[in-house]
Amino acid sequence: MNDDVATPDWIMNHFVNHYDPCPYKNNNPVGLIENWKSPTYVNPPYSKPLKWVEKAILESRKGVDVVMLLRVDPSTKWYKLLIENKAHICYFNERVRFKGYEDKSSNFATMLVFLEGTKLKQ
Repeated sequence: MNDDVATPDWIMNHFVNHYDPCPYKNNNPVGLIENWKSPTYVNPPYSKPLKWVEKAILESRKGVDVVMLLRVDPSTKWYKLLIENKAHICYFNERVRFKGYEDKSSNFATMLVFLEGTKLKQ
């Protein structure tokens, strides 16, 4: 499995009307520099999610509601940033089978992370 895998339909069906700054099969990281729209759904590259997590936190501070599909890894800097920024985390009770890899589940645990948009008061 590589970094460019699509979210399974059963998850994506819940986020149909969400903006996606990191679409499947798009190697151009324009989503890291553009403004996101609320609500946003992100399935970032799992090997290097730090920049995407930092961007999600920044966008949530601008009022954007963000949902991220991430691997569970509490030992990382990006995970600690999510905790520090009061992210809501929902863990799956099974390994996710990504599109194109339905015959086998991932070799890691997966979670949905919710960052509520909270505009900073001027």
